Amino acid sequence: FKLMDKFNINYDIDPSSIVYTTIAVANDGKFVGYITIADSIKEDSQQTIYQLHQLNIKATMLSGDKSTVVKYVAEKLGIDQAFGDLLPEDKVNKVKELKARKESVAFVGDGVNDAPVVALSDVGIAMGGLGSDATIETADVVIQDDRPSKIPIAINIGKKTKKIVWQNITLAFVVKGIVLVLGAGGLATMWEAVFADVGVSLIAILNAIRIQRMKF
Repeated sequence: FKLMDKFNINYDIDPSSIVYTTIAVANDGKFVGYITIADSIKEDSQQTIYQLHQLNIKATMLSGDKSTVVKYVAEKLGIDQAFGDLLPEDKVNKVKELKARKESVAFVGDGVNDAPVVALSDVGIAMGGLGSDATIETADVVIQDDRPSKIPIAINIGKKTKKIVWQNITLAFVVKGIVLVLGAGGLATMWEAVFADVGVSLIAILNAIRIQRMKF
C-alpha cells in the first residue's frame, strides 16, 4: 500500500484493519484488490508456550511482520510480550534492553536477519530444517526438525544434566576428603586411595549414564 500511495493510486480499504500481511494489486493505475499472506502456526507452538510458562520462563516475540499479525499470533498462543514491524537492528536493541535488566535471554530464530540477535543472546537457538546457514552457524543449539516443543525438552535436559554434574562433583569431594583425612591419620590403605580415584570416576560415569534412560 505504500507503493500505492507513492503513485497516488486511491484504494477504498484500511490496511491497518487487515490482520494478515497484505499485498495490494493495481492495474493501469487503478486499485483492483489485494492478496493476504499468512504463515501457518506450528501445531506444537501453543504447547511450547504453556510448557515455558510452567518453567517460569517468559516468552517475548520479536518479528519483522506487521504488528497486527504479531498481536494476533501472540494472543492466540499466550505469548507475554510481542513486538512487530522490527528491523534486524530493532531486534538487537530489544535484546540489549532485556540483557540490561540482568535477565538471561535465549533467542530462537531461523532467518538470516536473526543471526545478529542469536549471536548476542545468552543462548542462541536456530531452527535447522528451514533456517539460514548464517543463523545455524551462529547458534549454540540447533533444532533439526524445526519443532518448537523441543525447546522445553532441551531446557529440562540441561537442568537434569546440571543436577547430575553437581552430584558427581559433591561425591568426588566427599570421598576424596574422607580418604585424605584417613590417610593423614594412617588409617587409609592403597585400596582406599584407588577407590577414591578410579572408583569415584566409575561411579560418576555410571551416574551420568542415567540421563540416557530418562524420558523428557
